[in-house]
Amino acid sequence: MTFAGFPSAAFDFYDDLEIDNSKTFWDAHKTVYEQAVKRPMQELTAALESEFGAVKLFRPYRDVRFAKDKTPYKTHQGAFVAAGPATGWYLELAASGFRVGAGYYDASSARLAAIRQAIDAPTGAELEKVVRRLSRAGWQISGDAVKTTPRGYDAGHPRIDLLRHKTLFAGRSYSFDEVIDRPELLNRIRKDWRAVTPLVDWLITHPAEV
Repeated sequence: MTFAGFPSAAFDFYDDLEIDNSKTFWDAHKTVYEQAVKRPMQELTAALESEFGAVKLFRPYRDVRFAKDKTPYKTHQGAFVAAGPATGWYLELAASGFRVGAGYYDASSARLAAIRQAIDAPTGAELEKVVRRLSRAGWQISGDAVKTTPRGYDAGHPRIDLLRHKTLFAGRSYSFDEVIDRPELLNRIRKDWRAVTPLVDWLITHPAEV
């Protein structure tokens, strides 16, 4: 089927789930999730796959085995295209609206070391330009970062802010823009994912060269 947008019922569903995150609520409203959230998300991601690759639709269930918070369901629906280890493009629907982004959300010690070496090298200037350009275009640059100086680097390093990052993400919120419930949402996401592709490309190319 062709993607036609997300109905308001999708956001209402997550509004209510935040209030009553229980199996009783889920079972009573599972049809709403299937029709208003899951089905249009599958249609949307299927349309993106030809350009960006296979999309993983995250499961709605939380892993609560080791969590203090035992609520059973995620209060958002996310989807991710992996271009490298924990690196790629992302989109999410939640009670707070719709958002997109790209970057890396996790890194092993070895991979983080390689990313930092690539930032330290001349190739890091290219990443700096990409991040600056995205920021100027209205993207929010975020991620977990250490407050101290990473071991082996100088506090006066010209790219110290990037070196501090343990994860790095460029995101943009659509909130409840009127395009959300229209087919045009597909082209907007495609345009924005293309805009952040230079960040993804850098993250999967230059650290691998170090």
